[in-house]
Amino acid sequence: MASYRYERDIDPKDLKPRKQRQYSRRERWANWWDYNLKWVLLFGIAGAFVAYCFIGQYFLTTHPDYNVAVVSPYYLPEATVTALQEQLAAYGEDCNGDGKVVVKINQYTMAFNSEDSDAYLDMAGTTKLSTDIQSSLSSIFILYDPAGFQQTTGTLRYLDGHLPKSDADSDWWNMVYRWTDCPVLTGMELGSYTSDAVQSASGDSQQLLADYYIGIRGAWLKESASLLENSEPLWANLTAGAVSTAGEGR
Repeated sequence: MASYRYERDIDPKDLKPRKQRQYSRRERWANWWDYNLKWVLLFGIAGAFVAYCFIGQYFLTTHPDYNVAVVSPYYLPEATVTALQEQLAAYGEDCNGDGKVVVKINQYTMAFNSEDSDAYLDMAGTTKLSTDIQSSLSSIFILYDPAGFQQTTGTLRYLDGHLPKSDADSDWWNMVYRWTDCPVLTGMELGSYTSDAVQSASGDSQQLLADYYIGIRGAWLKESASLLENSEPLWANLTAGAVSTAGEGR
C-alpha cells in the first residue's frame, strides 16, 4: 500500500487517463518506414540479386546449340577455336529457338599414356572431361589420340551407329574419321593463328588440325540419348562424303 505522504500530493487531474493520439495517414506511414526500412532494403537487395541472376541466366547468357569437345595434350590457339566455332555453326540448326546457331568448343588437356605430360594439366583435364561425359554435355569429339581416349573413357560409338561392347576399345579406328577424311572439315576456312597465351608458334589452323580425328559419343541410356539427339544432324553434315582411313598405319 502506498504511503500517505506520496498520495497527498497527487493532483486528481493526473489520475485521468491521457487521451490517445490519433496519427494521420502520413505520420503512420512515416512510423512504419522508420521501423521497417532496414527489412525493406534487405529484401529489396535480395530480390534484385535474384532477378539479376534470373535475367542474366536466361536472357543475357548465350546458350549453345551444340557442345563439341577437343581432347588433346595442349590447348588449341584461340584464333583456331574461334574460327572453328563459327565454321561448325554453319552446319548446325537453331536447336534452342533463340534465333541463332551457336557451337561451343570445350577443351580438355590430356596426354594419354605419355610420361612427358603435365600431371596438373592432366588431372584438371580428367576431372572436367569426366564431368562432361557424365552429364552428356559434348556429343562430338575432336581427338588427338582417339585410341587413348576410347581406352580411358569407352565413350565413342561405331561410325555405322552401333554401340561397341565393353571389350572393343582396340577397335577405336572404326569409331572415328581422320580430320583429313572429311571433305566438309578440310574445306572450312579456319585461317591462321599467331602466338598467344596458349600457343608459342604461329601457323595454319587446317594444318594444325590435320593430325586430329573426329568421333561421336554413344548413348547407352535413354536420358543421354535424348540429350544427344540434336547432334545427329550436325554429325551427318560434318562427315558427309567421308571415307575412313583411321585404320591405316596402326
